[in-house]
Amino acid sequence: MADIVLRVEDLAKTFKKPFSGKKVEAVRGVSFEVRRGEIFGFLGPNGAGKTTTIKMLTGLIAATRGKATLLGEPIPSPEAMGRVGFLPENPYVYPYLTPREFVTLCGRLNGLSGAKLTNRVEEALTKTAVAYAQDRAVRALSKGMLQRVGLAAALVHDPELLILDEPMSGLDPVGRKEVRDLIVQERAAGRTVFFSSHILSDVEMLCDRVCILRRGEVVVAGSIHDLLGNDSRRFEISLADVSEPLAQQLAEKHAPRHVGAVCVYEVEGDEAVRDLLGHALAAGARVESVTPRRETLEDIFVRRAL
Repeated sequence: MADIVLRVEDLAKTFKKPFSGKKVEAVRGVSFEVRRGEIFGFLGPNGAGKTTTIKMLTGLIAATRGKATLLGEPIPSPEAMGRVGFLPENPYVYPYLTPREFVTLCGRLNGLSGAKLTNRVEEALTKTAVAYAQDRAVRALSKGMLQRVGLAAALVHDPELLILDEPMSGLDPVGRKEVRDLIVQERAAGRTVFFSSHILSDVEMLCDRVCILRRGEVVVAGSIHDLLGNDSRRFEISLADVSEPLAQQLAEKHAPRHVGAVCVYEVEGDEAVRDLLGHALAAGARVESVTPRRETLEDIFVRRAL
């Protein structure tokens, strides 16, 4: 039980539209668990219910049904939230403050003071690459810099669990890499990280396990290894100088994709590879490449969530 830092059971949220009173089911019975020390990816297309779920987990809105526990405490729990670092999708930073002042304020709200507060603020601003602009007015910062300030505020009190809603939003490629590295460092320091993202390559690179929502329901859940590790015998075979008779023969089993003068065939299994190559070589075609193709998280996302 102690290894589960976040447990969600049949969590649902129904909104009522103003004036019409029509009910809209934003989240429909979501269940999952986040284990201590892992990086957990929470995915789904726009409108899938990710941010609504995160708002319920952080106590910002009440669930219509279901239950959730955060660090062993039933949600909502001010005690548990004191051990959580939260970065909302669009963090609001008071425009008249500097990054240092804002992160200091957040540290005080989390019970820090004195030299410990000063040291933690400096460390958080340095980790998130905001230190060089720590005394500039927030109103003068870019969206990416605001995102970094929000992340520094989430880290300042040394939380056990990080809940990050689109942490790479507004960042350039260098900024994305820095945040990815930071997430890995935080996990190495013993923290658990739960984050949502639309950038599937980042999720595939970082996460131990994922949960994918579609229209408020879980459609895929599991470890990255299990989801992507069972499709290792698919291959792409690229052929040049394919004659018309050979093209017709191969098309009976494999629909080609044309890349210039090269025909690309996707086959599954070693036997299919041998069969296609045998026909191709016998007909005088030139083999450009034989490439193993592993299913990506994007393939699963497109197939199951869209």
